[in-house]
Amino acid sequence: MNMLDSFRLDDKVAVITGAGKGIGAAIAMAFADAGADVVLTARTEADLDAVADEVEQRGRRALVVPGDVSDVAHVARVVERAAEVFGRIDICVSNAGGANSKPFVDTRVEHLEAAFHFNVSIAFELTRVALPYLLRSGEGSVVTIGSMAGVYANAGSLAHSLSKAALGQLTRLMAAELSPRVRVNAVLPGAVETDALRRYVPEDVRAEMAARTAMRRNGVPDDIAAAVLFLASPASSWISGRLLEVDGLAKADLIQREMPHLSPE
Repeated sequence: MNMLDSFRLDDKVAVITGAGKGIGAAIAMAFADAGADVVLTARTEADLDAVADEVEQRGRRALVVPGDVSDVAHVARVVERAAEVFGRIDICVSNAGGANSKPFVDTRVEHLEAAFHFNVSIAFELTRVALPYLLRSGEGSVVTIGSMAGVYANAGSLAHSLSKAALGQLTRLMAAELSPRVRVNAVLPGAVETDALRRYVPEDVRAEMAARTAMRRNGVPDDIAAAVLFLASPASSWISGRLLEVDGLAKADLIQREMPHLSPE
């Protein structure tokens, strides 16, 4: 087989959460370019329809299943619809996630539990309910989208960092238990220029982030999609339980945060 053929996903079916914009949309395009049909889910149906149109322009099929990806019942519906329409699932990409962090003194248990549910429990549940189909595939692959925030311990990132670190450990544990039938890996993005980043981080701060990155730029969604394609495809057939850092070799304290000094009283 030609080495480039090992990156192909011809006639495979991939479920992608958070697929309406940004990284999730880029993963859908990459998979379609590689020959896969895709199942797209996110909250906004119009965004999913736009991604589906681009997938179909690439000659592949797209199934849109809008809904709240943080809802466990919705995750089960997505898998059920994928099985009904395509009859198989070969790849699951847990891309949806995130959390708004507060300083430690302002964080409460409910903040941590919400972050853990969205970032860890939903990724677990997608893999769990899809597992019979992944096993049947013979080349089942799961890719979770973590974050470099889960590697470092920076002030002001408690809920997000903690839950993404837990997602990394979930990835390794699932790989240990599901090998050799299903491979499980993660991609850990650094700062990626998405609508969400541009919405919450001013341009001058993003420029400073790029300056504090060895590659002297922030990432783009296609940087992450290429890494996900590698881990989902037969090109990585001897790789499982690994967390691939895709961050341009950024400094650990990429964003400089001014945190309040704690009073001894």
